[in-house]
Amino acid sequence: MSMAAFMLTGSHRSSLKTALHRSQQAPAIFGQRPAGRLPGGGRPAFLDQETPNEFDSLEKLFFSCIQSADDKCALSCLERLGRRFGSPNERVAALRSLYDEAVAEGQSGLEQCLRNYDDILSQTPVNLPILKRRVALLRSLSRYTDAISSLVQLLEATPTDAEAWCELAELYQSQGMGLQAIFSLEEALLIVPHAWNVCPLAADRQKRLLTSDQVHARLGEVLYVYANSLGNDGVHKPLQSSIQHFCRSVELCNDYLRGFYGLALATSHTSVEGASKTTYGYDSLEQQSFKRLHALAMGKLAHILTTQCSLELHRRDYEENELAAVKELLNGSPDPRL
Repeated sequence: MSMAAFMLTGSHRSSLKTALHRSQQAPAIFGQRPAGRLPGGGRPAFLDQETPNEFDSLEKLFFSCIQSADDKCALSCLERLGRRFGSPNERVAALRSLYDEAVAEGQSGLEQCLRNYDDILSQTPVNLPILKRRVALLRSLSRYTDAISSLVQLLEATPTDAEAWCELAELYQSQGMGLQAIFSLEEALLIVPHAWNVCPLAADRQKRLLTSDQVHARLGEVLYVYANSLGNDGVHKPLQSSIQHFCRSVELCNDYLRGFYGLALATSHTSVEGASKTTYGYDSLEQQSFKRLHALAMGKLAHILTTQCSLELHRRDYEENELAAVKELLNGSPDPRL
């Protein structure tokens, strides 16, 4: 099964554990309500009228089935969506294209999917779901220059798409274009400056749309990487900005593991004993502030780790690799893969 990139909308991206749990419910769901009919021949009440919740529920189930390689149940979701909302529906067509990518055989199959997208766009150039799928497919084919060019064109048509700006930032970052990635994430923040996450748990965050805490944390990471690429010269401003964005991310979501991890990592470079002003560009007052922030972040990470490790595996809100990275950081050897 080709693990083509999902939709650019991060709201449906979930952990493999969550996706597997959700997809395992699909056979029972379709067994109880085959083809949208009840045993007596009637229709379930929730199918009597078109509702966003109905589409979203089936769409989430579809994504989970795709992510857990359950092609059969994914197709069942797709067929039910097609019967209920119509195959020409743009969102249904985009899901169909994602399914086609998932079951495509090798490189030639994915190239055929790309040609299909071009055919669709030649007839409807502003089909945004297909435009986004095309960008995702170009990225999965490692055609990064084409993907960036296509995404820039998409953003010229829809400049207020914050998730597209974030995707563009990821593409720029993958090509070592740090300044362009920073600019793209700053544009995303202008669009969602106050879309904060009211529920701090990672599992619940996956149910929500793009939030500012996520964008602030990601911008902090990109700034941190960029600062490290500069060496000692000019590191002051980007590293300080990185710390500020990590602080903002945990202010918006006070149990955000990724934000606290980044804050601990960034402040570790500014709060070491004996750091000189000529090396880091910070005076003693700034260093003391960063030292307190570092202690705060480390303490919060220790609390999150202890709390999560006390829970059964299926009840944890973070993935094992995330918790392992936190443990390494607390033990003095940070893992940059988090």
